[in-house]
Amino acid sequence: MTPFNNSSPSPAQLLSEDGSAVTSAQSTQHMIIDGNQNNFMQEVLDGSKTIPVLVDFWADWCSPCKQLTPVLEKVVIAAKGRIKLVKLNIDENPALTQQLMQVGLPIQSIPVVAAFWQGQIIDLFQGVQPESAIQKFIDQVLKAAGSAMPSEDFIEQGKEFLDNNQYEEAMGAYSQALELDPEKPEAWGGMIRALLAHSGPEAAQEVIEQVPENLLENGEITGAQAAIDLAIEGQKAQSEFQTFLDNVSANPDDHQARYDLATAYNAAGKRKEAANELLEIVKKDRSWNDEAAKKQLLRLFEAWGLDDPSTLEARRRLSSLLFS
Repeated sequence: MTPFNNSSPSPAQLLSEDGSAVTSAQSTQHMIIDGNQNNFMQEVLDGSKTIPVLVDFWADWCSPCKQLTPVLEKVVIAAKGRIKLVKLNIDENPALTQQLMQVGLPIQSIPVVAAFWQGQIIDLFQGVQPESAIQKFIDQVLKAAGSAMPSEDFIEQGKEFLDNNQYEEAMGAYSQALELDPEKPEAWGGMIRALLAHSGPEAAQEVIEQVPENLLENGEITGAQAAIDLAIEGQKAQSEFQTFLDNVSANPDDHQARYDLATAYNAAGKRKEAANELLEIVKKDRSWNDEAAKKQLLRLFEAWGLDDPSTLEARRRLSSLLFS
C-alpha cells in the first residue's frame, strides 16, 4: 500500500483524448456503484474532485475478488458518505482496462483497489486484505484528502468529554466509534478510561476483557489496563491516606509511606501530587526498593497517557533528576 506514482499519461488524459466519457446515469449520491467505460470519467475522475473514490477492479472468475468486495463495501458504508466505491468488472470493460494499464495500474493481477483523489491515483493495494488493513488504507486516503472516518470524529469528541469529566457523554461517543469500527484501540482505551472514572475498576475490567485479542498489546489498551490496576491499588491506599500523610510528615525519609501516599493521590485524581511524591523519592534515593519510585512513575505515565500534560511535565522532571 504505497503512493501511486507514474509518469505515464493520467487516466483523465487518456479518456479525454479517447472522447468516450459520457454523463453517468448513476447518481453520484450513491456511495457504492458499478463502474464502466461510460461513467468512469464522471464517477471516478470528476467525482474524486469532491471526495476520494476507491475503484475495485474485479472479475466473475476471481474468487479473491469476491472475498474482498464485501469487506470494502462494509468499510465504505461505515464512512457515511466520506468516500465512494466504484466496482469495475475488467472483463466487461476491456477498452477501459487497457487504458488504465497504460498508466501503470497492475490490473492484470486482480483484485486491485486504487484510490483516486483530485483525478489522480494516490494509493493502491493488491490482493485480499483483512478489514483492519483496509480500514487503515482508507484512513490514510481520507487523511490525504483532508478528511477522516466518522469513527475518528467520535473518538475526538469522546476525548473532549473525558477531559471535561463528562464520563457518560464520553462513553456514548466512544460507543458510537466502536459501532463504526470495533478495532479502534483509541475508542476501546477511551471507553475503558471513561467507565473506570464513572463506575470503577471492576466495570472497566469487564470491558477490557471484550477487547479484540489483536489489540491487547496496543499502547491504548495496556495504558487502560495500567489505569485499572492503579485504581485497584489506590482503593486501599485511599482508606489509609491520613496515615501515610502523617508518617511522611513525621519522617520525610519514610519512602514506603511516601510511595503509598502517591498511590492514594493518584486514585483521587491528583496526578501532580502523586508525581511529586514519587519524584521526591527518586531525588533522595533513586535506587530505593529496586527503583520502585521510578517504575511506579512509568506506570503512571502509561496509565495517564503519554501525551497527557501531567505525564509530559513529570517525565521532564524525572529526566532532569536521572541525568543531572
